[in-house]
Amino acid sequence: MSLLTVGSVAFDALETPFGKTDKIIGGAATYITLSASYFTNENNLVAVVGDDFPQEMIDILESHGVDTTGLEIRPGEKTFFWSGKYHNDMNTRDTIDVQLNVMENFDPVIPEAYGNCEFLMLGNTAPAIQKLVIERLPNRPKLIMLDTMNFWMNIAWDDLMEVIKLVDVLTVNDEEARQLSGEYSLVKAAAKIGAMGPKTVIIKKGEHGALLFHGGHIFFAPALPLEEVFDPTGAGDTFAGGFIGYLASTGDVSFNNMKRGIIYGSAMASFCVEKFGAERLFNLTIDEINERVAKFVQLSAFEI
Repeated sequence: MSLLTVGSVAFDALETPFGKTDKIIGGAATYITLSASYFTNENNLVAVVGDDFPQEMIDILESHGVDTTGLEIRPGEKTFFWSGKYHNDMNTRDTIDVQLNVMENFDPVIPEAYGNCEFLMLGNTAPAIQKLVIERLPNRPKLIMLDTMNFWMNIAWDDLMEVIKLVDVLTVNDEEARQLSGEYSLVKAAAKIGAMGPKTVIIKKGEHGALLFHGGHIFFAPALPLEEVFDPTGAGDTFAGGFIGYLASTGDVSFNNMKRGIIYGSAMASFCVEKFGAERLFNLTIDEINERVAKFVQLSAFEI
């Protein structure tokens, strides 16, 4: 089934305890679509870049079957840029530089061919833009998933509350879940967030896994212990892409299938952190993905 992702395609410059990079391809929609590409064949992108964005980067997306008809290239303007430095624990980071550039007035144009998408992934961006995308689609998708962050909770609360009402799945990290709900307990937080609109709440806990809340049911997926983590940038977006890409490939939005989606998303995120940026997602094989999923199964399987 067709998947439409709307979000940022960007440049990142990263520094971790393991090294640093110059400008490399980044942005929420980049990680999401690359991750989803291993599961669904109808993988459509709406984003905006400047004319400084190299064609070779677009070629990478297209080589993964991502339809870039909806990627707007603005002449004379620059692509969104973010630079950050991670601390030794790899869980905290400092933003060194942010240049909104074309994202400052992003006005998503949905190509007619994308109008009947069955799955919609709204990558982390301004809630007003996310709401606009939903309103511009001629038909409501089978499932709408939204990612957000504490930045929007701080500066665009009312807009965020409006768009949350319209979505089926919300994904946030544990800190964001607590801020959004005002509850410390993640079980209570998920219940409060669910009352805001989403039928399903996914709370990401980084190296400690992810929680899925749906219809009174809870599922927990561990994170895979890795010998080395080079760069956590984009891991959450890669997780989201794997999750919704798997759902789109099956067309099944039941709780049981979402549990499988959580595992596939976690597996994809575990690849992402093994190299800088999105590089690890460029050349994965289905065998590698299946082997990684099997490790997740082995990690938590037991008998009583």
